[in-house]
Amino acid sequence: MQMLTKFESKSPRVKGIAFHPRTPLLAASLHNGTIQLWNYQMGTLVDRFDEHDGPVRGICFHPTQPIFCSGGDDYKIKVWNYKQRKCLFTLTGHLDYVRTVFFHREYPWIISASDDQTIRIWNWQSRTCIAILTGHNHYIMCAQFHPWDDLVVSASMDLTVRVWDISGLRKKNQASQVPMSFEEQMSRANQNQADLFGNTDAVVKYVLEGHDRGVNWASFHPTLPLIVSCGDDRQVKLWRMSETKAWEVDSCRGHFNNVSMAMFHPRHELILSASEDKTIRVWDMTKRTAVQTFRREHDRFWVLTAHPELNLFAAGHDNGLIVFKLERERPAFSLSGNQLFYVKDKVIRMADLTTGNSQGICSVRKLGSQWVQPRTLSYNPAERAVIVTSPSDNGSYELVTLPKSSAPTPSDGKDVPSDGKRGNGFCAIFVARNRLAVLDKAAQNIEIKDLSNSVTKTVKCPVQTNEIFYGGTASLLLSAPSSVVLFDIQQQKILAEISTPPVKYVVWSTDGNMVALLSKHTITIANKSLGQSALIHETIRIKSAAWDDTGVLIYTTLNHIKYALPQGDNGIIKTLEQPVYLTRVKGQIVHCLDRTAKPRTINIDPTEYRFKLALVRKNYDEVLQIIRSSNLVGQSIIGYLQKKGYPEIALHFVQDQQTRFDLAIECGNLQVALEMARAVDRDDVWNRLGAAALQQGNHSIVETAYQKTKNFDKLSFLYLITGNAQKLAMMQVIATKRGDNMSRFQNSLYLGDIQSRVAVLRETGQYPLAYYTAKTNGLDDTALEILEEAGMTEDDLPPPPQNSGHSSLAPPPVVFPQTESNWPIKHLGESFFDRALANGGVDGLLGEPSGTEGGEQLDAWAADGAIDEGEIGDEGDEDEGWDLDADVVAPAEEEIAPEEEQGEADLSEGVSAGINEDELWTRNSPLAADHAAAGAFESAMQLLNRQIGAVNFAPLKSYFLQAYESAHVHVPANPSLPPLRYHIRRNPDATELREFLPLSAFNYDDLKANEVAEANRLFARGKFVEALAAFRTVLQKLVVVTVDSDSDAEEIRELVVTCREYIVGLTMEVERRRLVAEEADKITRNLELAAYFTHCQLASQHVQLALRSAMKVFSDAGNHATAAVFARRLIDSKPSAAQVLTQARSVLAQGDRNPRDAHEITYDQFTSFDICPATLTPIYQGSPSVISPYTGAKYLPEYKGTVCKVDEISQVGLTASGLRSRV
Repeated sequence: MQMLTKFESKSPRVKGIAFHPRTPLLAASLHNGTIQLWNYQMGTLVDRFDEHDGPVRGICFHPTQPIFCSGGDDYKIKVWNYKQRKCLFTLTGHLDYVRTVFFHREYPWIISASDDQTIRIWNWQSRTCIAILTGHNHYIMCAQFHPWDDLVVSASMDLTVRVWDISGLRKKNQASQVPMSFEEQMSRANQNQADLFGNTDAVVKYVLEGHDRGVNWASFHPTLPLIVSCGDDRQVKLWRMSETKAWEVDSCRGHFNNVSMAMFHPRHELILSASEDKTIRVWDMTKRTAVQTFRREHDRFWVLTAHPELNLFAAGHDNGLIVFKLERERPAFSLSGNQLFYVKDKVIRMADLTTGNSQGICSVRKLGSQWVQPRTLSYNPAERAVIVTSPSDNGSYELVTLPKSSAPTPSDGKDVPSDGKRGNGFCAIFVARNRLAVLDKAAQNIEIKDLSNSVTKTVKCPVQTNEIFYGGTASLLLSAPSSVVLFDIQQQKILAEISTPPVKYVVWSTDGNMVALLSKHTITIANKSLGQSALIHETIRIKSAAWDDTGVLIYTTLNHIKYALPQGDNGIIKTLEQPVYLTRVKGQIVHCLDRTAKPRTINIDPTEYRFKLALVRKNYDEVLQIIRSSNLVGQSIIGYLQKKGYPEIALHFVQDQQTRFDLAIECGNLQVALEMARAVDRDDVWNRLGAAALQQGNHSIVETAYQKTKNFDKLSFLYLITGNAQKLAMMQVIATKRGDNMSRFQNSLYLGDIQSRVAVLRETGQYPLAYYTAKTNGLDDTALEILEEAGMTEDDLPPPPQNSGHSSLAPPPVVFPQTESNWPIKHLGESFFDRALANGGVDGLLGEPSGTEGGEQLDAWAADGAIDEGEIGDEGDEDEGWDLDADVVAPAEEEIAPEEEQGEADLSEGVSAGINEDELWTRNSPLAADHAAAGAFESAMQLLNRQIGAVNFAPLKSYFLQAYESAHVHVPANPSLPPLRYHIRRNPDATELREFLPLSAFNYDDLKANEVAEANRLFARGKFVEALAAFRTVLQKLVVVTVDSDSDAEEIRELVVTCREYIVGLTMEVERRRLVAEEADKITRNLELAAYFTHCQLASQHVQLALRSAMKVFSDAGNHATAAVFARRLIDSKPSAAQVLTQARSVLAQGDRNPRDAHEITYDQFTSFDICPATLTPIYQGSPSVISPYTGAKYLPEYKGTVCKVDEISQVGLTASGLRSRV
């Protein structure tokens, strides 16, 4: 037996605790006066209530209503509605501390026990006290109702336990079903008077004496006439009742300090007790001996309770509470064909999944402890044998051969002994028809045994192995702490290995080609050779999984049935009230076992995951079939189709106008986009449509978009480039009516209308410009009129430029008029989905003759217009373009000059020019910086493309030019001669040609001392935009930096990684601050970015700044639990400022007092992750990703082929050799 902790919280001392009977809520009353409401499945604080003054000792949920009650040291009992999040009313009457409060299972009663030596019963509907039970002469520590009888049990510091009969109270408050007799009416009328003389409605039935010190707790058995009590005498006592008397049965001794609480196990013959000796003990009720002890190091236990329906317990201690189980509820099972073999109540059973019949086969009661259920079951169909394992006694197993007959067995298998062969081993499974493997965990050996349980071979585990699983014939999967190993038993060698969190269960697909490795919070999907295809991360526990016939993994968490495609896409299928354990998935039916090991079937709708699977596998026929036959709707499906590159499919069944517009723009369907833009009619929509149409050259739609947004300038330019002079003239008229002189002048320029230009300049008072415009364009009369109008002469004007004769600025000629038709676009034909959905279904598509496609293609060619004869006619001779047939001009005969006319002899004959220095540099160096210095920009770009995957060289242009200029000096020469050019080397002492290298424009030491230091200063000052630009500049400059030593080259590689971390972190911080300023409602995203920033690998002092920022942001948002995480990390980093340390400790204390997050965010502090610079979201370890070749930044797979957001140079996913900085 072991304590399986399901949830644990940190808080001040817990004095009272209560489970909600139906929902996963847990109420805890604390010594500091707070009541906390926890969701123990999700591990979150749901609410808190703070109206009590002083410790709250008692708390209880109502069985059916959304209320709970509490009692505390302020003498008050409060009734709360947790849905309305308020206190409904307060019951007052007790004169001292209220120790416990409980609701009655049926009547509207609350029973309370107090230090004022009374027990009170209240009617919470009438809000009155209906009974006061007196008799104890010391503090009453506990009082509670019997589960089904009219009894009350109480425990007191007066060393007694009392049992009270409240049947009179029930009769008094029960509505009469028959007319009352005269005596009953008189009794009812005089009942209050009778109460004054001691004829109470609750009388003491038994007084149980036997404790030597005060009694802290007493409770009834759920079904038997038994009572358990405990006290400061460190004993747990068992009492039995009859109709006339009660007596002590026995005592359980073993605690070393006061026993705070004791209770019966709801299902087994066990007693649980919690004590101030920091232990919870489990006792055998029949033997009165301790079965198990669970100990904590520093926390005394004060309270213990059991869930009314589930196999859950909760205990409160000095520093919080724990929710735990005493046994695993996952039934051991194995599936073979349509037969499911499983263990229920230590009986091996077989269920036929086709008929639903189930029958017991034999019992394995002797295997392991009577309180511990078997852990696993492995079935061998060839020999019809099973291996059942149990964790008891450090692991044991039993090999059972099942009877061949399927006839019913006596007592449903309970009385049929197994007569199997037993052995010791933590895990045992079949690995072949007549072989089983047993793991000896202590010795780290795997024993191979035959069916007689004899060892045939012993194999040493190649890795530290916690569990073994079936890995194929003669192979095993070994679960190590951080990986899973595929191990061949015969060859005794490791075949494959995959990194994964500790694996608890392994599920193979039906064909054995895929395997799912289930951990606590992750599922790793791999092929049979452990090649990982997906990693799925869940925030709550994963319980089980099974493969669908189509190759989809169906798995369950605590509250959902989910699916996962082989490449990692996952989603929710169904919500569960209680966890189930999947055994098989067949079509729309899921076969499973519940926690009582009862076979069940659940109907699911597989449409969504089958649709996604068909898309992934490009099975378009099935995609169309599903679209037509099902009602697939919702933003998630639309988003999925967009993400996978199928917006045209989503367009066919989306009705929302804005969404249809977005999809139409994405897939380039301008006609649908235009239709939706008219329906939505917003400027931003028209602007997007105009930009998309301009890219396709559809200027008619561009014109409509510009007209709708009244973008007159762009409209005029559009008419200019399409040669539409008529509409340009209309734009000039419109500009005149609008009174927009700038637009009038612009349109007159486009039209070449000189008169209009002069008129605009005259009207705006620009007389000199108007005069010169008229003068240079030959309008002399107009020019004189302008001078007269301005009252000026030619002498008053500045002289015109020299050679400024008559000239005119004519508009550009229209080469290809496009006023009537849009720009030509190559018709690619309709897509598969367009044709199918337009033709009315899949059936017509599947029955097409083979010639259809060719016909459509011919139609598409025909639609492009008549074919030019020149294209089909004479192709011409093969060598026509070389002009080889041109007339050959015979060279003229050389004239021999006379001797006296010949000049001096050519002394340069036989002398060849030397190698250019620039060419030497490119030959001698493989560095892009040296090639750029030599002016060989093309080869420099090729080198960078091979080394760091560079594709965008615009940011490097200025650095290339600077490198070239730094390596060359131009000295003025004689007049009329070009300047002399000299090459500057960085190694002037070199004498060998092969050693010559150009001067480096960028010095690494200067870069560190100036740019890197300045970037760090900007970061520290909080100038994030400037710091981001500075770090990116450093990253880009490092491409053209050269060094002389290997240590400097290694430093550059490290600096690249550092710059990457700062750029990613600063990008997140800049985006977060933009959200705060512009989109303040996106609190969750703001918190996520602040949390991710703290995981960037920055300098320690900068990490502290990020932690301080995240701590403040989370505290302000009410996420105190996560703020405390950052505070703890900040304290661990040992900041030098005492003020920072004080602030962190304050936030940590606040988080411990109120461990609750107001906003749920996507952030897992326990799993390592990288940040995708494009989406600023985490990529968890093991998830698929692509890498930027220069910086090593990890991106989501869909960003492969894009330019890296970090360096803005390299292409994501490109293979590269790595940056070289040294020759």
